[in-house]
Amino acid sequence: GLTYLAHDVNLELTVALKEYYPGDLATRSADCSVHVRAAEGTAQFTWGLERFLDEARALASFRHSNIVRVLRYFKENGTAYIVMEYETGDPLKRWLARRSSLNQQDLLNIVYPLMDGLEAVHRLKFLHRDIKPDNIYIRADGSPVLLDFGAARRVTADRDMTNIISPGFAPFEQYHSQGNQGPWTDIYSLGAVMYWMVTGHKPLESAS
Repeated sequence: GLTYLAHDVNLELTVALKEYYPGDLATRSADCSVHVRAAEGTAQFTWGLERFLDEARALASFRHSNIVRVLRYFKENGTAYIVMEYETGDPLKRWLARRSSLNQQDLLNIVYPLMDGLEAVHRLKFLHRDIKPDNIYIRADGSPVLLDFGAARRVTADRDMTNIISPGFAPFEQYHSQGNQGPWTDIYSLGAVMYWMVTGHKPLESAS
């Protein structure tokens, strides 16, 4: 999809507006409406749209200072949008690159708040499933926030999960749809981020 910097005229607030727009399936008309390029892509577009709205519903239920906050979501222009608080700061990669060194306390100041946020997510029976440096942001006050719940899913006993893979950060159970995924799945990925922060290298892929 696409993310826009926007202004909410009701709340008088700068926001991030995330639009569902799979470029390989969709096209935009002059009136800004979104359409499927070809009829054979309709089912895939609709399936993705529902997953996008699942993300919105999941995020809207979370209230934690270290989890990106959703203010609202809606359908419009033949697609859907998520309105989120706009976070100022740096992606974790840029934040880390600006530091001359990293000590244990610096590491824990990032990891502990993220673990608290994940606990809130897991308490509601959701998994993030895509924790990696690109999805962690460091605010101007130094606090971390976990972004991008596009791969998030509610844990159910009778439902397979799509295999979302970020090489080096995904645990082995994410390599096929019937892998035993749970809170430990996110903990592995956060541990992989810690390894990357300390060593400067991605861990070996878990399947290797």
